[in-house]
Amino acid sequence: MAYATGKYSKFISDRSGLQFPYTEMVTEWTGAKVHTSEYEPKAPQLMPHEHSPDPQALENPRPARIAPSTERLLDLNPFRFTNGSTTVTIFQPSHGYTTSDTIRFRDIGAPLWGASESEIEVSVGFNLSGSTIADDTYTITVTTAPNRTALGGGGMASVGPVTLSA
Repeated sequence: MAYATGKYSKFISDRSGLQFPYTEMVTEWTGAKVHTSEYEPKAPQLMPHEHSPDPQALENPRPARIAPSTERLLDLNPFRFTNGSTTVTIFQPSHGYTTSDTIRFRDIGAPLWGASESEIEVSVGFNLSGSTIADDTYTITVTTAPNRTALGGGGMASVGPVTLSA
């Protein structure tokens, strides 16, 4: 069905009730037929943006973890032996050990004071609970007292936890 153009027609505004030319009629978002001078667009608050929820999880998370204890190389000749004493002082700058730690020496090398290297490289390690611990030194007690005062310990000696894990 065809409609007339309405160039001579009039309409009554739904808002003011006044008469206006039919060609100047517009429809508001509420469905009201009003004149162009009375038109009010929809308020932005009534047109909220579609919002999605905030993301909660990462795609490839890498959670924080406590790094496992590892071996650390000792400086050259870190062991200090005193003639007739079973206490051995180990020089290791910034070692960070406490009296609750148990440590194990590895790869000591040649015999240190005439006894075998197994005197220091024991598989159960040394508990530092009875040790004297300073910032750069700590002590361990061995079973065989050396017969001389000496420095010792191979070039690649290392110290670390009793068991190593990757």
